[in-house]
Amino acid sequence: MSTAALGLLAGMALGFAGYFGGFWAFLLVLVLGVVGLVVGRLLDGEDIRDWPRPRSEDRRR
Repeated sequence: MSTAALGLLAGMALGFAGYFGGFWAFLLVLVLGVVGLVVGRLLDGEDIRDWPRPRSEDRRR
């Protein structure tokens, strides 16, 4: 799945949470999404010190 599609899905999830659940639901979904991203990247074996790296370095690997 492309980065744009993932961004679209994340934005839609935050939009639904904000619309139906209010501001606190929006924040909860946002925080849990960031936690999930960090845990997922750690489980993939990435080093936290490498974040964020410029896009030019991503293309070289």
